[in-house]
Amino acid sequence: MSDVRYPFTAIVGMADLRLGLLLNAVSPAVGGVLVRGEKGTAKSTMVRALAGLLPSIATVDDCRFACDPAAPDPQCPDGPHVSPPASERPAQLVELPVGVAEDRIVGSLDLERALAEGVKAYEPGLLARAHRGVLYIDEVNLLQDHVVDLLLDAAAMGRSYVEREGVSVRHAARFLLVGTMNPEEGELRPQLLDRFGLTVEIAATRDPAERAEVVRRRLAYDADPAGFAERFAEDERALAERIVAARELLPKVELTDVALRQITAVCAAFEVDGLRADIVMARTAVALAAWDGRTEVQEEDVRKAAQLALPHRRRRNPFDAPGLDEDQLDRTLEEHAQQEEPEPEGDGSGPDGDGPEGDGDGPEGGPDGGGPDGGGAPEPSDGGPEGSAPEPSAPEAPSPEGPEEPAQQPVPAQHPSPARESAPVAAGDPYRTQLFTVKGTGHGAQGRRSPAETTGGHTIRARRPQGALGRLHLTATLQAAAPHQAARGRSGRALVVHKDDFREQVRQGRESNLVLFVVDASGSMAARQRMTTVKGAVLSLLMDAYQRRDKIGMITFRGAGAELALPPTSSVEVGAARLESLPTGGRTPLAAGLLRAHEVLRVERLRDPSRRPLLVVVTDGRATGGRDALARSHRAAALFAAQGTASVVLDCESGPVRLGLARTLAGLLGGTAVGLDELRAEGVASLVRESRSDNRSANRATTAMRKAA
Repeated sequence: MSDVRYPFTAIVGMADLRLGLLLNAVSPAVGGVLVRGEKGTAKSTMVRALAGLLPSIATVDDCRFACDPAAPDPQCPDGPHVSPPASERPAQLVELPVGVAEDRIVGSLDLERALAEGVKAYEPGLLARAHRGVLYIDEVNLLQDHVVDLLLDAAAMGRSYVEREGVSVRHAARFLLVGTMNPEEGELRPQLLDRFGLTVEIAATRDPAERAEVVRRRLAYDADPAGFAERFAEDERALAERIVAARELLPKVELTDVALRQITAVCAAFEVDGLRADIVMARTAVALAAWDGRTEVQEEDVRKAAQLALPHRRRRNPFDAPGLDEDQLDRTLEEHAQQEEPEPEGDGSGPDGDGPEGDGDGPEGGPDGGGPDGGGAPEPSDGGPEGSAPEPSAPEAPSPEGPEEPAQQPVPAQHPSPARESAPVAAGDPYRTQLFTVKGTGHGAQGRRSPAETTGGHTIRARRPQGALGRLHLTATLQAAAPHQAARGRSGRALVVHKDDFREQVRQGRESNLVLFVVDASGSMAARQRMTTVKGAVLSLLMDAYQRRDKIGMITFRGAGAELALPPTSSVEVGAARLESLPTGGRTPLAAGLLRAHEVLRVERLRDPSRRPLLVVVTDGRATGGRDALARSHRAAALFAAQGTASVVLDCESGPVRLGLARTLAGLLGGTAVGLDELRAEGVASLVRESRSDNRSANRATTAMRKAA
C-alpha cells in the first residue's frame, strides 16, 4: 500500500459529496458529513484525500492534545501553556475502527497509579488525536449506540470528558466529522442522524464512459502513485488555496433577513423537528457563499443548503427513506423571497425598494443560471442523487384490497387449493406492541430488549477481571487489598494495591437479539382480507425491533415450500420493504417454514454465538401439503423446544369457530401465543386495568357479604 494519497481532484463525479466535504473544510461548524451509499464508490478514498488539502496547523510542542499556541486550551491535561514553543504540522486524519472500545476513543486512566500514587496518569484517545483534524468513521451504523452517542456529543460540544472512579479529565476535541454507511446494513437512529450536519446519498455512476475513466485513473495510480499524484499537484494546490481563501472570507459573509426567512420557512414547511436544521442550513448557506467568493447569501445557497441538510432530518418514522421534494422546496423559496414579511403571496410584480438584486418581474431563480424561464418549473436542474428520493411513495397507488379478495372467500380454509397468487396488499398502520424478551441473562451486543451483562446498565456484582480491566469496582478492590496491607509493608497514607486486588464491575443492562420472523403467506392467510391486518402486526414488530436495536430475518412459506426472504440483517427498512411486496396464495407448508428457520438459526449461532434468537411465527396454525402435514410441523416445532429457543406465535386465526392450532403450536415450541387483538401494548394495559378493576369489585362484594353476614 502506497503512502501517497489519491488526489482529491482526480476523483470522477460525486459532486454533492465533494461539495459537502469542502464546505465542512471551510466551516467545521457545519457539523460534519454523513455519506450514505453502496460499497465501492470511493467514499473512503475521497475522505482520505480531503485531509491532504487541509491547511497545516500550528501546535504547542510536546502537547499530546494539539493545542493552538495562539489560544491554548486552559483545561489541557498537558497545560498550562505559557508562551510555549510551537511548530507546524499537517492536519491529521484519524480513522475509527468498527470494533473500537470506549476507552480507546476517550482515552484511559492508569488506575493502579491513580490509586497507589494519587496521580492522574491519563493516556489520550482517538478524540485527542483528531483535534483540529478529521475524524473518519467507516460503517458508522455498525458502531454500538453508546459509542456513537459519545462521538457525536464530543463533536457537538467540541470537548471530550472522561469521568471514572472520581478522576476527571477534559480536553478540547474539535474535528471535521465524516461518517460513511451502507443503508442496507442498518440505519442510524433519527436522533443520531440529526447530529450530522449534512448528508449525501451516493451511488456508482451508470455512464460507461465515466466508469471507464474511474478504472483508468485507478490503474494509473496503482502503477505509479507518485507520478499520478504529480499530474494533479497543481489542481490540488489551487483547491487548497481556495479553501484557505474561503475560510478567510467566511466571517465577512452576510446572512440577510430574506435568506434567513427562507431558511426558517423551508424547515417549517418540511416539518423537521427542533431547530438544529435551521442552524445547520444557515451555516451551510454562509459557507456556500464564501466558497463561491461572495459576501452575501443568495437564494441558490439556501436551496443547496436545504438539499444537503434536510433529507435525513425529515423522516417521520423509521421506514421512511430520506428525501426532499424539490417542487415543494422551490415553492417555499419563492413564497418567502419578498422583503415584506406579512405578505408572502404578493403578485410579484412590484419591486421592493431596498432589494439589491432588483429583479423586477423576472424569474426568481435568475442567479441559478441554466434554469428554464418561469418560476414554477417542476424539473430540477440538479441531477444529483436527491432527485429520485421522493419517488418511493408512488408504488402505493395500486391497491387491490377491494374486488379481488371476495373471489377467494368460497375456498374452504381447511383445504386451500393451489389457487392463483394474490397480488401483494398494503400493510396496516403500525402501532406500539407489547415487549417480548428472551428469558435468562445474555452476553450479547448492547440493545434494548433482553436482560444481559453489558458495559452499561446498573452494577449487580464484582468479579476478577477477565482479560483487560474494564470498569473498576472501587469498593470491592479496596476490600480485596485491605487484609494484605501489613504484609506488604504499608507505610504512610498510600494504599498498597497489587493487580490481583483489582475487581471489575459486572453490569446488567439489555442486549439486542436476532428476531427471526416466520410468516405464513398461504391462501388461508389471504382469506377474509386478513393479510392487511397481519402485515400491519408484523410491521409493528419490525418497528419494535428497530427501536430495540435487534437484527432481523424473515422466512415466508406458501405453495410448495419456504423461502428466506431476508437473511439476518440490521436493516429493518429492507425487512419492511420485503413485507410490503409479499404476495399470498397456495398451500400452507408450515413444516418447511419451521425447518428453514431452524437451519437459519443454526448458521447464525456459528456466526454470532453471543446473540440470542427470538423466533416469531406468524400463522393461523394450519398445515397442508403432503401427508401428515400437521404432524410434521409439530415435529419441527419440537426441535426449537429441545434447544430452548425463545418463541412467540402470533395467532392469526379469526372467525366465530376457531380450532386453536396456533396455540397448540406455541405449546410445542415451548413459547407463548398472542392473538392479533392482544398484540397492542395499550391493549395489554387495558386488559390489566380491567382485571384489576374486576378484582377490586370482587373484593368489595366479598367484604359487603361478610359484613351482611
